[in-house]
Amino acid sequence: MSLRLFNTLSRELEEFRPLEPGRAGVYACGPTVYNFAHIGNLRTYVSEDLLVRTLRELGYEVRHVMNVTDVGHLTGDADQGEDKMLKSAREQGQSVWQIAEFYTRAFFEDCAGLNILGPTVVCRATDHIADMIALIRRLEARGFTYQAGGNVYFDIGRLPDYGRLAGQNLEDLKSGARVEVDAGKRNPLDFVLWFTRSKFEHQAMLWDSPWGRGYPGWHIECSAMSMKYLGEQFDIHCGGVDHVPVHHTNEIAQSEAATGRKWVNYWLHAEFLVLAREKMAKSSGGFLTLGSLKEKGFEPLDYRYLCLGAHYRSQLQFSYEALEAARSGRRALQERLGRLLAEAGPAEADQEPGPEREYVQAFLGELCEDLNSPRGLAALQNLLRDTGLPPAARVRGALAMNRVLGLSLEAVEAPREEPLDPEAQALIEERARARHNREWARADSLRQELARRGIQVEDTPDGVRWKKL
Repeated sequence: MSLRLFNTLSRELEEFRPLEPGRAGVYACGPTVYNFAHIGNLRTYVSEDLLVRTLRELGYEVRHVMNVTDVGHLTGDADQGEDKMLKSAREQGQSVWQIAEFYTRAFFEDCAGLNILGPTVVCRATDHIADMIALIRRLEARGFTYQAGGNVYFDIGRLPDYGRLAGQNLEDLKSGARVEVDAGKRNPLDFVLWFTRSKFEHQAMLWDSPWGRGYPGWHIECSAMSMKYLGEQFDIHCGGVDHVPVHHTNEIAQSEAATGRKWVNYWLHAEFLVLAREKMAKSSGGFLTLGSLKEKGFEPLDYRYLCLGAHYRSQLQFSYEALEAARSGRRALQERLGRLLAEAGPAEADQEPGPEREYVQAFLGELCEDLNSPRGLAALQNLLRDTGLPPAARVRGALAMNRVLGLSLEAVEAPREEPLDPEAQALIEERARARHNREWARADSLRQELARRGIQVEDTPDGVRWKKL
């Protein structure tokens, strides 16, 4: 079964053809750890987790690399603004190192709550300064840099196809640029590879370099670390759609300038989570965290279910009403699976795959069409509703789908009910036969007899349910 992905670079759905058969290299832009991740950030990581799970279900050996930006990242995506790490440390009365450590832990705790699988490699920017310096020196040797005011800049004028990821030519990008005046730049879209004290007098994180004591620009981090762990060419680079015009555009520029060849084959970008017609961003000050949702009584997996209910390339409108509906949907799914498990029994559900294979293949087919999780969820619902399949087969199929969806369905336990006495069980079975034979009056009479015995029966798409009153 072939996987097709929408490649931002080509603006087309493309069949995934890895550089090395059977293996996939995936790089995801990780958090800048100066504050909690907001739920818009986390939506992107859920979509990347869906990609990794799908690749593994298809049999690929996945090397998933994620960076942690713990050096600081300016309050603007370009080179303007204040250092976010320094700003957060000052506001909270802690060192930048303490801020980075606290929010790194918080981020991965959020990921665990959302069932986001841990990356193969987590690389912190502060551990890879030497790699960044080495990459800047390569760019310097190839004539793509210049120095001004103590800083090292990348010269985009040397790249005629700069901006192709954003689908814009250089003149369009210049006219739309929202950057502060930097007298050191030859071009307003040039970007800093290495800052020195000339940029910020009170910068807390500083390292020695050939250009003076300072710190790296944001964009160089991802290029240096992805190349270190995935090689100078790799398969897939992920991130939020907001990274397209600046961060990912600049990553491509510096990486391909350094190596002289194509860097990444597939670019995947998750759309915004929107709240009251505005994209969610920390700069607005009113962003929602996973902790905010938990305080209102929601579980992290309710939010994961909400995310999976929309395609990753579509904007997702957030509201508590939508989250409530997601919670109800997830609980209904768990209850249905629990009833099926009670009917089948764990031993039978653990048997080899059987008649559910067709449903599982259809489910994977939906995910292979650019990670279409809404249709994947629909395939799961269709499986669970098919009363023509034995309960055990439906359980096996649902758990196979859960390996990709990551909704913790494997944690469902069969509901615990007191066993029925033999006479009541016989009446339920007799009523089921009467309904099958379309003997409706007899079935109603048996329902009334069961009610007199304190047993309520309900006919559902999954079969007959009963409970003691």
